[in-house]
Amino acid sequence: MSVSPAAGRSGERAGLTLALLAFAQFIVAVDYNIVYIALPDIGHDLGFNSQSVQWVVSAYAVAFGGFLLLGGRASDRLGARRVLVVALAIYGLSSLAGGLASGPGMLVAARAVQGVGGALLFPAVLTLINTLYAEGAPRNRALAVWSVAASGGLAAGALLGGILTDLFGWESVFYVNVPLAAIAAIAAPRLLPPDRLRTDPDPLDPGRTGAGAGGRGGFDLPGALVGTAGVALVVFGLASGSEVGWTATRTVVALVVGAALVGLFVLVEDRARDPLAPLRLFRHRTLVIAMLAVLLLVGSLAGEYYLLTTYLQNVHRFSPLSAGLAFLPLTVISMVGGAAAVTLLARQGLRTTLSLGMLLGGAGIAGVTAGMSAHGSYAALLPGLVLWGIGGGLAFTAVFVAASSGVDAGEQGIANALASTFQQLGTAVGLAAIVAVVAARPHGPASGVATPDGVVDALRVGGWVSAAVCALGAVLALGLAGRPAPAPDGAAPAVDGPPETVNRPAEAVPGTVVPSAGPVDAQPVGRQPQ
Repeated sequence: MSVSPAAGRSGERAGLTLALLAFAQFIVAVDYNIVYIALPDIGHDLGFNSQSVQWVVSAYAVAFGGFLLLGGRASDRLGARRVLVVALAIYGLSSLAGGLASGPGMLVAARAVQGVGGALLFPAVLTLINTLYAEGAPRNRALAVWSVAASGGLAAGALLGGILTDLFGWESVFYVNVPLAAIAAIAAPRLLPPDRLRTDPDPLDPGRTGAGAGGRGGFDLPGALVGTAGVALVVFGLASGSEVGWTATRTVVALVVGAALVGLFVLVEDRARDPLAPLRLFRHRTLVIAMLAVLLLVGSLAGEYYLLTTYLQNVHRFSPLSAGLAFLPLTVISMVGGAAAVTLLARQGLRTTLSLGMLLGGAGIAGVTAGMSAHGSYAALLPGLVLWGIGGGLAFTAVFVAASSGVDAGEQGIANALASTFQQLGTAVGLAAIVAVVAARPHGPASGVATPDGVVDALRVGGWVSAAVCALGAVLALGLAGRPAPAPDGAAPAVDGPPETVNRPAEAVPGTVVPSAGPVDAQPVGRQPQ
């Protein structure tokens, strides 16, 4: 999908456009994390037990992960603005249903529908950013703003969840999404350029159609069905393991059938004339490393959010409001880390930025873990929270810069959907693994004879696992190419965005080159690396 730029767009309008995209991402991030602190009240009021309550989170992750590939390709094929508006409508309606839920089944179903909305919204936002802003410094800056909204939203979700649950009840953590989604849906047609039809010529490159290189074929329905079912079953199986056991029939069947469908998906894509996820993307080293890195990053963070929330509320008896406020430093610092990524990417390149972010994130989680004790203070957690916030902000920005680097404009939706799918797999794997580790410890929160020291011991074991997983991502990031060479003398600088040259092949823009401050492995927009 290629978006035609609005002619004569003012700097103010461009700023409002980016603000809208960041706001849409903020909604996704807040909604994911806002339920954590409300889980105890939800479980008590609706009759969940201590293990089944995780499905309030996992149902969202299953649907989100399962439908991301479909959502990404829909953005490429149908138009990202159109998909974004539909996704926001789904979000608002399912949030209203969640707040009205009177039993576990209705709430889990509402969360699953929210996951579908997220699977459409997440790649649509990234597709718009990656097609409105030229690859290099302009796109890095836009993705940094997006990352600030994303990482800040994850932490702010815990804060808002605490405030709303304490003041208005758990239902309010769902109701709050309704006006937010409505505001974004109303603003989108006014601020975003219209989607071009696949048959419309690109005014900046008449040889290309409106949807870019990926837009000249049909829609891969067999691939969409098989891929969605396969990924959803794998995520479902991973989420089931910690609830009913890893050898339970439900878990084993879901994982085996899901893995078989993923294998079938590869075969379908290899033979499809116009595949949902072109297999050549898996030969793109930077994209593959981005997918694996986000799996490790989000897996460690999902587990640590669960551990820290449990520690504050179950060990130190923080109220939902107090627990939410405890995440405020992380909220602010993660936003600072996301903003700092722009400078670090320009000066040190993608490999250093991503490695440093993952390393600092792991060190921060380790610091938080070390600060946990049955009779400790919140102040003991602060040094770890600072490192965690800076590292998480850096890494989250860098990993999605990597995912978009060198990918054709017509395949930005599916490339970012692939990275986002691994993000959701990381959530499911990380949460399931940490819940299983904590549950296996004697005298832990899942045992019938829990003690304060036993609970802390179980949470600290889970914390060390999360820290190690995050630090492993720093090693993985070393596989990226080194810092790009400086641009040749006399090369014209990149045009800041949203650029008038959006999606125009580099050779069609006289005097422009791939910016030296851009991400590594960058290719001119519109070209696919071999």
